[in-house]
Amino acid sequence: MPLTEPNDDHLPEERSSVAAPEAGDDPGVGAPEPEPILPEPVRQRIVALTAAVLPGLPADEVPVPLRRVAKFAPNRRARLGAPAIAAQLTGDPLFRQRITARVLADAGDLGAAVVEGTAPAAADPVEVAALAYLARPRGWRELIEASGAAVRAEADSAVVAELVREAEQRATRAEHDRAVARVEAEKLRDELARVREELGQLREENRQLNRTLRETQARERRAGELLATERGRAARAAADADAELRRARARLAEAEAAAGVARASAKEARSVDDARLWLLLETIGQAAVGLRRELALDPVDKLPADFVADAFAVNPAAAPAAGPAARARDTDDPARLDQLLALPRAHLVVDGYNVTKRGFGEMSLEQQRKRLITGLGGIAAQTGDEVTVVFDGAERMHGLPPAPRGVRVLFSRKGETADELIRRLVRAEPAGRPVVVVSSDREVADGVRRHGAYPLGADSLLRRLSRS
Repeated sequence: MPLTEPNDDHLPEERSSVAAPEAGDDPGVGAPEPEPILPEPVRQRIVALTAAVLPGLPADEVPVPLRRVAKFAPNRRARLGAPAIAAQLTGDPLFRQRITARVLADAGDLGAAVVEGTAPAAADPVEVAALAYLARPRGWRELIEASGAAVRAEADSAVVAELVREAEQRATRAEHDRAVARVEAEKLRDELARVREELGQLREENRQLNRTLRETQARERRAGELLATERGRAARAAADADAELRRARARLAEAEAAAGVARASAKEARSVDDARLWLLLETIGQAAVGLRRELALDPVDKLPADFVADAFAVNPAAAPAAGPAARARDTDDPARLDQLLALPRAHLVVDGYNVTKRGFGEMSLEQQRKRLITGLGGIAAQTGDEVTVVFDGAERMHGLPPAPRGVRVLFSRKGETADELIRRLVRAEPAGRPVVVVSSDREVADGVRRHGAYPLGADSLLRRLSRS
């Protein structure tokens, strides 16, 4: 609240007894000058000084509007009574003179210096301005203006210091980030060199395995040719005589036994070669991951399941052929579900209502969908796998929460069941990708197993969700 200078012409005696008259306060010379605009710290200090000495005034000297304020607790008096105190100091010069007398007495030497119109260099400019406003010696307006300039200068200095500190912090963070980037770049270069070296070794091993395979096939052809020769000799010997026939048959039996041993040895060798080839392919797959990182291939925008509603609904005959035979058994063990979800790039497909009606069928369909989708969002966030939940319905229903990140929500179209949509999703995936289908429907489990998916019961997912 602004403090305005009152007209003190009707109280000359009391004013002169407390403080020196103001410059330009001659009652015979025009109207008084307007009250100056006080800096906020000065205004607060004036109110605080007045509130501190207010209870010490005799009751008959306290203005009626401030008698209730004088009874407030010290910590509430200046805060709650500030508007009333400011208005009374502006409109009641006698009250201001009484307050000034007590404030100057408490201020001691500083108060005496302010009354004389001087301000010690070491004094607080806010305190000097507050005393000058109350005592109003000659030049009191200049003291207030000087206090305002000092307060603004301190504020500007604080802002500049804060800006300097923030700039130093940003510079420090930038230097740290550059150092981290250099270290990471060195690590990536070392990793690239190591991957290239491993790739060269794998290529050499592959050439050696191919050479060994060709040699084995050549030995097998030679063994076959030898067997044919022995059979021809036995046939020619049978025509000579019965005795020679018996000898030839004996030799033939021995040759067949030798051929069986050779075939068994060749089969065992092929098994060893198959195991080595499988290990080689696994190693090449890991190397391919490194090559993909080196080539910085961008991820695809859409996954196979995103094309199901468009491609397979229009032309069901275009669905890919069935994949390999079943790769897992049906089980309700959540640990089995965790093992399958830990496979690289696994895709979890959930028969929505089959799970919700088994786990929390007492809820409404809207609440069932919301609870299941929220739980699947947690699994997608923990594993990073692709998750698709399928519900029966001719069109998208209302009341669904926003799908969490990594979760796809699909509804079967009119004339199509969720089971058919699940089978189309499984057929759309490339052969070899781990696809986990959660449904307690035996027909669904058998259908997706024929296409190479891993069927699991609804209880495995429900126990996994309850554990989370």
